[in-house]
Amino acid sequence: MKLAVEKSKLHGSVPIPGSKSHTIRAVAISALADGESTIREPLISGDTLSAVACYRALGAEVDDSDSRAWRVKGTGGAIIPPEKVIDVGNSGTTLRCAVSSAALSSRSSAIRFTGDSQIQQRPLAPLLQSLNQLGATAISERDNGRAPVSIRGRLKGGKTSIACLTSQYLSSLLLATPLAENDTEIEVTLLNEPDYVQITLDWLDKQEIAYLNQGLRFFRVAGGQRYRAFDLPIPADFSSATFFLCAGALLDADITLTGLDFSDSQPDKAVAGYLKEMGADIAVEGSSVRVKKSSLKGIEIDMNRTPDALPAMAVTAAFAEGTTRLVNVPQARSKETDRIACMAIELRKMGVDTEELPEGLVVHHCAELKSAVLDGYGDHRIVMALSLAAMAMEGTTLIDTAEAIDVTFPEFVPLMKSLGARMNLITS
Repeated sequence: MKLAVEKSKLHGSVPIPGSKSHTIRAVAISALADGESTIREPLISGDTLSAVACYRALGAEVDDSDSRAWRVKGTGGAIIPPEKVIDVGNSGTTLRCAVSSAALSSRSSAIRFTGDSQIQQRPLAPLLQSLNQLGATAISERDNGRAPVSIRGRLKGGKTSIACLTSQYLSSLLLATPLAENDTEIEVTLLNEPDYVQITLDWLDKQEIAYLNQGLRFFRVAGGQRYRAFDLPIPADFSSATFFLCAGALLDADITLTGLDFSDSQPDKAVAGYLKEMGADIAVEGSSVRVKKSSLKGIEIDMNRTPDALPAMAVTAAFAEGTTRLVNVPQARSKETDRIACMAIELRKMGVDTEELPEGLVVHHCAELKSAVLDGYGDHRIVMALSLAAMAMEGTTLIDTAEAIDVTFPEFVPLMKSLGARMNLITS
């Protein structure tokens, strides 16, 4: 599928859908809880539906027939190994959360996980090692530290040390270890994206889970705990909002984003601050953010906390006077794609002078981008980011692998079009 995009002006108001990070955590906790939970206003996307299918396979009963309220009958932590391999599709968050959940099974049968070609390239070795240290048996079936993987319980607790190139390793352990037999101590020697761990801790706090946190570098989690059923809404997704914030700042635009909660722990709320520092006209009033076309200037941004924003910020940087440096984000090379390399290639196609750093990008201002046939690399965030550039260029731009958008933001194209974006999905 291709996304055809023409030069556009944006005006109006747009509601931001629910957070992927919160939705998947809600699915995991409700599936491990006692009783029936209600997840209100969940994100409906490829990744979140992968989480639903995965935890169904692990024994939870999930009724997702009402798109505004999912109801989940939990397992009480009694994980049942399915006969079939669990395929998580393209959802790295689901895979990493679920392997630790699977380690809670007291059955002798292995629980096997796989995913698409991108998932099978994403690293898991540190998490598997920690699960083994904590009493489970976690094996990479191809002995390469990646999926497919095989998990046997039971997670007993104990001590482990882990370097978290991605915060998902630590979130996975924190979600599962309260249900382990004994207490668990986790030493964290490296932690990228710490705010995503805080999202996990916020959920544990709502569940009144007992744990000790020493500066996100050491955790002691009491074992033998239980999750309780809950009825909670999902906050709006700042990662999705990023594309509208950047579009408003770089295009001929005056748009308002609604439903955002800046008190939430999601790290991508920092994008509004990045854009303000670059000179963007952004006004926050309660849960609404108004953003207008601005004269932007290049700055240096430490993006370690916000790796998912790198593609959109790289495009925005091309429209900023001077030079923008996006630094300290090595984990961006281990997402669905190597987003640093891929964004450098695609920006150069459009005439943007771009330099790769080992852990980031340097993007120089481009007076006039030129239309090109662009590769989305099957990466939802790259496809959406490139569409921002395409809306600023004359002519029609084609971006391939646009079906990847459905992974996290199926409503992206309709919502952009509601603001006046000239874009259409082409299936032939």
